[in-house]
Amino acid sequence: MTPSKPGDPSQGKPAEAEKAEVEAAEAKQAAAVEAAQEQAQAPAPEAEVEEAPEAAASDELEPTAADEAAADAAAAEEEDDVLTDEAEADEEPAKRRRRSRSRKGGGEAAAPAPKPARERVAPGDRVLVRAQAKYVRTSARKARLVCDHIRGKSVPEARAILGFTPRAAARDWSKVLESAVANAEANHELIGDELKVAEAYADEGPTLKRYRPRAMGRATRIRKRTSHLTITLAPAANESKERSR
Repeated sequence: MTPSKPGDPSQGKPAEAEKAEVEAAEAKQAAAVEAAQEQAQAPAPEAEVEEAPEAAASDELEPTAADEAAADAAAAEEEDDVLTDEAEADEEPAKRRRRSRSRKGGGEAAAPAPKPARERVAPGDRVLVRAQAKYVRTSARKARLVCDHIRGKSVPEARAILGFTPRAAARDWSKVLESAVANAEANHELIGDELKVAEAYADEGPTLKRYRPRAMGRATRIRKRTSHLTITLAPAANESKERSR
């Protein structure tokens, strides 16, 4: 397009520049008018502010599946805690202490209660201390020949008699006597030399059957006898009192 009037360079800008400026100004005015119309037609900002809390409230009223699962898990944990508390209440106090220590990280084990010390037996009390040897490989008849010599004797006298007795059963009786003395000293805090042999007897034990070949193809039974040896000790003072009565 050619301008209606040619521009004069000596008087100012050329005609094309002036036309461009006019068109730019008209475009600015049209844009401003359109913006004003859009602002007039747009709703007030207060309505938008009021709609926001309503939307949030609607979201809160409708829980999701994840929220329901979390609530169920929390309820299950509470029930487990209640059950464990009831079980712990029924347990003994000692068990509760062990469980609490194991939860904290394995504390030191509870020390066992000290055993009560054995009280020394009074001299006037009747105390009998027994020792027994079972399945001794000797017959009860041969053992009785030895125990008849030590019955009613004091411990030192019985030791001397058994030490000089030539029979084989004397060694077994000597072992039983020393066992009875050790029981009296360890369990009842008695003095071994102050005791007497209150009882000494031999009972028959099981018999072992063996066979021996004899003449004309026969077999003869061999009986290997066993016995149970028993010695009972008592304080010498009690024995003397009983005899005086």
